[in-house]
Amino acid sequence: MAHFTNMTTKTQDKCKKNVVILGRTSWDCIPEKYKPLVDRINFVLSTKKLDLSQYKDTYAFSSWDEIVNKLKDSEFRQRYEDVWVCGGSKIYEDAMDSKYFYRLYLTRIKKDFECDTFFPKLVIDNIQRISDLRVPQGVQEEKGIKWEVEVWENTKVPILN
Repeated sequence: MAHFTNMTTKTQDKCKKNVVILGRTSWDCIPEKYKPLVDRINFVLSTKKLDLSQYKDTYAFSSWDEIVNKLKDSEFRQRYEDVWVCGGSKIYEDAMDSKYFYRLYLTRIKKDFECDTFFPKLVIDNIQRISDLRVPQGVQEEKGIKWEVEVWENTKVPILN
């Protein structure tokens, strides 16, 4: 969690925040005391109508088109630096199918857990594994659980302006 928080929070411009995009189920899995994800602008994508007005810097969207329009808005663009897609499975899949998909930070957990949701199959057409000095290199361990970050970059993506 410390790595996730660091990556999704850190900005070069201290006047800006990063955007995190979550599906409603992922949002619902966050304990109430941790909502919204602090020091980030939270976008929640859901087919259900959501009232998130009680949360600072938190927006509900019903489609990817709405999200892209908000991210392209010239006034809003001044508020954020990077965009992080944080799940769930369908959100990851849609994001990776998007023409805006640029880079994937994939954390491989080196332990089996009982779960019902999985990261979509990684199709390596048009992506290549790269190195990023912002991520820990090699296998890491936190609270007895080993993990490793892989960084993949889309070789055919336009930059969102």
